[in-house]
This record gives sequence, C-alpha cells and structure tokens, in this order.
Amino acid sequence: MLEITKDSVRQLMPARDPAGHKGTFGQALIVAGSPYMTGAGVLACESCLRSGVGLVRYMSDDKSLLPVQINCPCALTSSIGNDMEESRAAIKKYYPKASACLIGPGTDEEDDRIRTVLTILITNAKALVIDASALNIISRYKDPYLPLIAERSDKGLDPAVLTPHLGEFARLCDGVLKPDEEGAAKFAEEYRLVLVLKNDHTMVSGPEGESYICKVSNSGLAKGGSGDVLSGLLTGLYAQGMRAEDAARAAVYIHSQAGILSRSEKGERVMLPSDLPVKFTDVMNGIFDEG
Repeated sequence: MLEITKDSVRQLMPARDPAGHKGTFGQALIVAGSPYMTGAGVLACESCLRSGVGLVRYMSDDKSLLPVQINCPCALTSSIGNDMEESRAAIKKYYPKASACLIGPGTDEEDDRIRTVLTILITNAKALVIDASALNIISRYKDPYLPLIAERSDKGLDPAVLTPHLGEFARLCDGVLKPDEEGAAKFAEEYRLVLVLKNDHTMVSGPEGESYICKVSNSGLAKGGSGDVLSGLLTGLYAQGMRAEDAARAAVYIHSQAGILSRSEKGERVMLPSDLPVKFTDVMNGIFDEG
C-alpha cells in the first residue's frame, strides 16, 4: 500500500490553462441536502467550488435551496422537482452537462425522488461520487445497485467513487469484509469502483488492485460534515478531468492537510468541518511549493 504524500499529489493535480474559461475546468452537479440537513449541501457545495472547478450546479428540493443560494453565491441552483416524474426530467436535463456528479450528502434516503435520481446517475453519469445517504440506499437495495455500479465500465463510464466511513462500509458488504487493505481492495475490484474508506487513516482502493493510504490522524475531523467537505472536494477534482483514483487521492490529501491547519489554529476540540474549505488555498499552494 502506497502512502499519499504531497509529492505524489503534486504529480496528479491538473494544470491550469492561463487562457482557460469556466468551461475549461469542468462542471460539477451536486444532488444533496434535505429540509432537515441543509448544512450538508452547503458544505459539499462550498468545498466543490474551492476545488478549482469551473461551474457547480446544486440540486435539491425547493425548501433546501436557499441556504446554498445564500452561502454559496457562485453556485447555480435547481429544483429536484416535487415528484418522481419531475425529478426524472430535472436530472436528465442537467447530468449530461456535468463532467462529474455527486449524490448523497444530507439527502433523505426515504425519498423516492432520490432513489430515482441515484439510479439515473449510476447508469448514465460520466463520472460519479456517491456518499452518505446514497450509500445507505445502496446498502438497502444492493441488487440492483451494486451490479449497476459494476457495469459502468462496460458502458464506457468512469468508475464510481464511493466514500463510506466504517459503519457504511460494513452495511455495504453486510459485514463480510474487514475494513482493512484486503477487504477494501476486494470490494473495489469486485464492483469495479474506487473506494475511499474513511477512518483515522483513510484508504483509497482502485478497481485494478491499487491501494493508497493517508497516514494522518486528526480527531478534529471526526465530526458531522467532514465527509460532506471531502466528497464535494473530490467531485470538483474529478470534474476537472482527473482519473477517479487520482481525484480521490488528491482530495483525501488536501482534506487531511486542511484539517492539520485548522487543528493548529483552533485545536481538535473546537475546529469545525466548515473551517476546512478556506484552508484549501494554503494547502494547494503548498502542494506546488517545492520546498
């Protein structure tokens, strides 16, 4: 298992075209939030915006759009619709424009609209990150979702990236696989996906047996919302044309280093996931600092 380091991430990060425009740097589509978890959408959206991606479109139910409109004015917002038919039409309008999509942070796993959108994205989205509540839906309905995820490569789609914590991973595999290098690699290979297994030492496993680890422990990241920041960042990097496992490695590194900076400033007890995105500036500048 290879360690995720600054030097390795430097080689992965996409170059910035000085003459580029917003279309040059990709478009991310985020399906997140619900009336009782609006903050998750804000965290994912702000994090994605600070990844360097050109455009971010946020989709949620009507009652959950305002927090993002207020806190993330650079993002576009769209309604997911009031029923499954409207949701189907809405997602089909926007996913083809996205170079990467994210679904799950703060969504209501009991909402039929989310299951409808999840199915469409798994079977059609060019690049896809699945997090949080969407992972729980997959755990409850492994058939057909896991086979559909595995079939993405047969359609020429990029690997899906799943970002479970240990509990979510246990549900995904019914507790059959251990949350270690071997178990993570087996799951990633079987379903032809990239697995970001979040723990004190987060692992990234690819569909062809690749395994990486971030050896940074920080209890300040063990707070609700930290995963939303990670998945938003990962989606933004993925949307810029990075390979799935490369975007995952880079996101895990940047997220961990932002955590270190926040810990140094505020301490592990007091730091919040909402402190992380503004630290991406220093982290990304540091990646390209040869010193």
